[in-house]
Amino acid sequence: MTHAGRRPRRWAPMFVALALAVLCGAAGPTSAGSAAAQPPGASGATEPKFLKLTLDSVSPNTVTTTSDAVLTVAGTVTNIGDRPVDDVSVRIQRAGAVSAGSGLRSALRLDQVNYDVVGPFQDIADRLTPGQRKQFTLRVGLRAEAPETSGGSPVTSALDITEPGVYPLLLNVNGEPTYGGQARLDDARFLLPVLGLPAQSGGDAKTDAAPPVPAPTDAPVAITTIWPLADRPRLVAGVTGPLPGNALLTDDELAGELAPGGRLDQLLAAPEAVLHPETGRDPARTGPGLAGSLCLAVDPDLLLTVSAMTEGYRVLASPSDPYGATRDGAGAHAAKAWLDRLRALASGMCTVALPFAQVDLTALATVRDPDLTNRAVTAPADIVDSLLSVKSVRGVALPDSGTIDPDAGTMLAGHGYHTAVLADSAVSTTADARSTATGIARADGGTVRNTATVASENDGGTPEMVRMPALTPPSTTTTPPPAEAGLKAATFDIWSATALAAVGSNPPTPAFTPERVRYEVANDSRAARLQDALGAVSWAALNPQASPRALLLVPPQKWGANRDEASALLSQLELLVRNGLATPRSFTDLLAAQPDPRPFEANYLSSAAEVGVPDHFAEPIRTQDKRIGDLMTALVDVPQQEPTPRSYLTPLRDDLLRVLTLSDRTNPGSQAEAVAQRRLEQTTRTLDTLFGKVTVLPPGGVYTLASEKSPLLLVARNDLPVAIRIRFRIDVPSETNITDIGEQILPAEGTRSFQIPTEVTDSRNLVIPISLTTADGVALGNATSVSVRSNAYGQALAIITACAGALLLLLAGRRLWRRFRGQPDPADEGLDPGTRRRVNRYLRARLRVLQRQEEP
Repeated sequence: MTHAGRRPRRWAPMFVALALAVLCGAAGPTSAGSAAAQPPGASGATEPKFLKLTLDSVSPNTVTTTSDAVLTVAGTVTNIGDRPVDDVSVRIQRAGAVSAGSGLRSALRLDQVNYDVVGPFQDIADRLTPGQRKQFTLRVGLRAEAPETSGGSPVTSALDITEPGVYPLLLNVNGEPTYGGQARLDDARFLLPVLGLPAQSGGDAKTDAAPPVPAPTDAPVAITTIWPLADRPRLVAGVTGPLPGNALLTDDELAGELAPGGRLDQLLAAPEAVLHPETGRDPARTGPGLAGSLCLAVDPDLLLTVSAMTEGYRVLASPSDPYGATRDGAGAHAAKAWLDRLRALASGMCTVALPFAQVDLTALATVRDPDLTNRAVTAPADIVDSLLSVKSVRGVALPDSGTIDPDAGTMLAGHGYHTAVLADSAVSTTADARSTATGIARADGGTVRNTATVASENDGGTPEMVRMPALTPPSTTTTPPPAEAGLKAATFDIWSATALAAVGSNPPTPAFTPERVRYEVANDSRAARLQDALGAVSWAALNPQASPRALLLVPPQKWGANRDEASALLSQLELLVRNGLATPRSFTDLLAAQPDPRPFEANYLSSAAEVGVPDHFAEPIRTQDKRIGDLMTALVDVPQQEPTPRSYLTPLRDDLLRVLTLSDRTNPGSQAEAVAQRRLEQTTRTLDTLFGKVTVLPPGGVYTLASEKSPLLLVARNDLPVAIRIRFRIDVPSETNITDIGEQILPAEGTRSFQIPTEVTDSRNLVIPISLTTADGVALGNATSVSVRSNAYGQALAIITACAGALLLLLAGRRLWRRFRGQPDPADEGLDPGTRRRVNRYLRARLRVLQRQEEP
């Protein structure tokens, strides 16, 4: 682009310039209207880029009737190319006010020609060499006929804004790269909410004064805000409970987030300032109404982790090596301080529990495990109430993806849920669609209008809608839920939610954001993304025709906003309330409102399915949770003994839920899939170890029975810290009869001997396989075998014994007969009388023994 006052261009020979332009991709000389670099993701983007334009600040960030009549925009231009750029200049442009909710996103992707209110260029540098940067400030009047100066600083032009609204603005940087021509090299786009126009004083005799122009306040919007506190799962999988004092974390990043200046510390500080103005916020800018419209949404997994950290914890030296070296964690003090602050804050405001570990509810419904489902959707409220000493809002589900399928809806209804907070594009009524609008069942009793319909109705009203085709809802898979689902939907606006998600560090693009308006928001500066969010939360209040007159604001559950950004958003809501454009509405009032009586369909968005937890995790998770249930049933809850079966095994069930987390799955380049697989493998390995700790000890060598009815002596060991019920599983040979001794209890970390009644009718060496099971027959430990040798000789022994007894009886009778007749026995010849008496006593004793054995 060219404009008056520029230095003459330095032209090289024409054929050299053209050749280098083709090779390097540099734009040749273009006019102001045709040199249009696109935002990231749009076609026609200039590659390679030479300059990077960054928005640093906007003042005022929201225009009101009492604000300055001049808008001050500060930014930075950086040479990111490989050659100098000369004649660097910047100007500001404006498009028409956003007239539909979809325009809050689509306007930021429009070609620069749609920003048709154009200011003059302002020179900021004669030359920028590679790596060099230059800051600049533009001052531009808000209304027409702006004065030439304001406070001694030049005002370049006017934005010619005539009425309140949300206006897209564009900063355009031009320059002349070496070997190239003058061209637009980058731009930065952002939204400016105008709640009212300030008075315009006459700058000279030709300029008339203009009164302030407030926004209409006859239809204020009821605003409710969910304030999320969540983090990705940090606990290493496969660690049994209880966790306090025994916790092992993958890294120590959470300690930094909890410490002063960390992400979670700042997210907590912003609502603290609303509820407790003495913490540092201007009391005049706060009020009980705004605090009443906020509801803390807390992840129970985060609470369990922070609570465990307070008593000391360990951290992996390498997160990729869960079995490697560990070190002491450094965040115990920060965890305790943060948890105490959260308790104090939650005691004075609405609190609701998020699904455990931001679990994918649709994937959870696919697993179809009652115990796992109960832990994910029923236990969270109990965990939050217990650790924060509050009574949380019950019966409302806030899925991280903003969408669920019918199976998930049925699952929630079956666990006592009456409401699901969903994206307004993720539900629709079952009534026939009309060309004018599509009704969506809402908990506030109204209907939300179809995105495509709203856009088409506003075509021609503003430049961006003229040139941008009507947006259609994202592709969905729609299946009517069962009639017994009994669930109503509280829908939130996807456009404000998309803008809120972009605020802060590591901004994701939510799954419910339509594909046609997706782009890499991280390329925009944090200041620009904050401006977009301020505009998005203000749009419904500034457009009375928008229906319904209720706005539920739902940031992402793992939100990266810092304290300044979070406070700016809360200040914006307070500003809307003070200007009569909005009224605070509590979350409980929103849930209590009568919904649209028409049934609705759950539209599970295909974009959510793409980033959801894959189905291949369902079967192994179901299998491992069944093993947890089997082991928990076998363990014995001994009074006054820790750990209990539940506290010992519940952390493993939590690990399975963390496999199903949606955290980080929307972030490009994340290792969420690999982390989930590793967590599942670690949990499986731990369960294998636990089942192997209860076993029967092999006797070693051959076990000899003293008689055919001697008991079999066995020793079982339990290395678990909890007592367990066991049964012996013995594969009895046909020659053996072994009595089942039934269910037995092994003490915690101890051994016990057992006498198994046994009858062996064979004198051969027998091998008897022996193993342990739970009372329900689930195998424990490793099977072993016992080699048994018996002194029993069966029928042969009985015959020999009978013959020997008969012979002895005959000989003894013969001896006694001779004695009675007075005839000496020839066998006694040579024996002295004493020996003869001893022999007689022995024979009589043996005779008595044989007689007793022959008795039945």
